[in-house]
Amino acid sequence: MCRKQFLLLSFDVEEFDMPLEYGQAIPEREQLDLAHQGLETLMEVLEPFDLQATFFTTANFAQHFPAAINGISQKHEIASHTFYHSRFSTEDLLVSRLKLEEIIAKPVYGLRMPRMAKVAMKDVKAAGYLYDSSVHPTLVPGSYNNLHLPSHHYYDEGMLRLPVSVSPVLRLPLFWLSFKNFPYSFYLRLVKRSLQKDGYVCLYFHPWEFIKLDGYKIPGYTKRLAGEQLQERLQKLIRDLAPHGEFVSIEEWVRETIANVAKGEHSISAKQRALNE
Repeated sequence: MCRKQFLLLSFDVEEFDMPLEYGQAIPEREQLDLAHQGLETLMEVLEPFDLQATFFTTANFAQHFPAAINGISQKHEIASHTFYHSRFSTEDLLVSRLKLEEIIAKPVYGLRMPRMAKVAMKDVKAAGYLYDSSVHPTLVPGSYNNLHLPSHHYYDEGMLRLPVSVSPVLRLPLFWLSFKNFPYSFYLRLVKRSLQKDGYVCLYFHPWEFIKLDGYKIPGYTKRLAGEQLQERLQKLIRDLAPHGEFVSIEEWVRETIANVAKGEHSISAKQRALNE
């Protein structure tokens, strides 16, 4: 009997602050409005499909567009991307979770740090999260080298960590930049290999990628295919992966695969912990 396989689509909903990294001033209001435009476009792309995804959302974005985030939460998972995308303090772990829970009137279980920044698991645990998805177990020159970390889910100081997916063996990244810059057939093949190996794939993108980014001085490889081409490519990816697994939120994957979640509380059995450590 074949094991059940899971497709974990995730989107980092954040202020579009990338131009700041390349010396181009962009007011916060413009960052927020462009991100909101991208989110609206992305939801139109996803609308034809019966799937669940996870939206790691900054509390700053959510408090500016609460109706949009609350609406998404009716079908998908809302998780924390801390409070702001460009600055962070430890207190933001708790404050962002509480703000998101206030907006969607549901528990928030997951965390992903902006830019996959390192964070102490004791602080994540103290802030009340069930899981962390801030690990990219690959080498991204100029950003991080996490080749020493597990590529499969694992526990760190009692916190469940779900790395975003990489290819088997070579650990080629399968994140947003690969999706738009690798040949599509090659990317799909790598995703299927990772799915077969781990029983799940965890992929992530940004809503702002799915609208035109003309006029912004960011590297060409970051905005390649921006707009309709990337919209069509995402829909093709969903159609091509659908026969190979079930699209679920990360929370659902945790609940079904790792934890028993009931009435807003979670518990991970000692036996399951021992199997995964």
